[in-house]
Amino acid sequence: MSFAKTLDNLALDKSPFVRRFEQLIAPKSDSALEAMAQTSRSLTLHNFGRTMRLFAPLYLSNECINNCRYCGFSRDNPILRVTLSVDEVMAEARHLARQGFRQILLVAGEHPKFVSRDYLTGCVRALAPDFSSIAIEVGPMETSHYVPIVDAGAEGLVVYQETYNRAVYAEMHTAGPKRDFNFRLDCAERGYRAGFRRLGIGVLFGLSRWQEEAIALAAHVEYLLKHCWQAQISVSLPRLRPAAGGFRPLFSITDRELAQLVCALRVTFPQVGIVLSTRERALLRDSLVSLGVTMMSAGSHTEPGGYTRQGSEHLHRTVRGRIVAPDFQDGEDQLATGQFEISDERSPAEIAAVLRHRGFEPVWKDWDQALTSV
Repeated sequence: MSFAKTLDNLALDKSPFVRRFEQLIAPKSDSALEAMAQTSRSLTLHNFGRTMRLFAPLYLSNECINNCRYCGFSRDNPILRVTLSVDEVMAEARHLARQGFRQILLVAGEHPKFVSRDYLTGCVRALAPDFSSIAIEVGPMETSHYVPIVDAGAEGLVVYQETYNRAVYAEMHTAGPKRDFNFRLDCAERGYRAGFRRLGIGVLFGLSRWQEEAIALAAHVEYLLKHCWQAQISVSLPRLRPAAGGFRPLFSITDRELAQLVCALRVTFPQVGIVLSTRERALLRDSLVSLGVTMMSAGSHTEPGGYTRQGSEHLHRTVRGRIVAPDFQDGEDQLATGQFEISDERSPAEIAAVLRHRGFEPVWKDWDQALTSV
């Protein structure tokens, strides 16, 4: 059984959960939206308390063999690229540990030559003694390739479908293994079979109509709750941000609509985690804290080596996938290119202070692998 069959029949066969969700994201008056927000707040406090998990993305590599029209790492973008060594990854990680983080997300473009199973296993094994929670967001793999990464200490897998619309997906992904829609769609299940205890999914808003994407996302959540019931499920709601290549969003989702979506997800799935990244403005992030968000990134950099300028001595530029010497332009920062521009540039300490001011407790560590080995 694959979610692909459910997705392809979704227009004609929605579950009661998904039909209820569809009603919740329909246009609402201010009073109706406020009532839903109150319900969402109550459910969030009941299931998660006044806590907010904080994590940091740690970018390992921006090498990529895919052409994705919206992504700064896209193969044909003439950007500065680098893959950090394990020692350089550790230097970045030590910086994050000094800021308080014990939960990190390892992110990389999809390039098996640079970001292989063995490379990822080595990174995770080196980081595991100092970080209680390690998740990965990399190119989809087979279950057998995930197993050694889990054994090394990774417990979370994040993979965004980007868009659940097959036609739009084909238009956005013009070259590379990412063109395989179903292989990506089934990635979370393969990771679950390999032993990941946290599964994160999401869509990239701006590629298709947000309501249609949200309905498909809700159906995917329901499917994973049934078929991967021993894992914790979370959803991310990223909106497109400026990036190398200059791609512009094709569709929009307003702040009000994003808030409504957060509330709809919480009302429909009371125990599912909701992630909000530094893609969003500080003011919006602060306002969504009490509505249903349970996990936030903080102080993020989206370029490899961005925290401590690691890897600068082996930078190179690529032109249509070919490596060329890094001919720096006047005033160009000699640092690898980021995946996208962040919006909330506050430090982790500043974000933690805001959370406390609003009556929430920032959680830097919420579990330990040692507890699962007893």
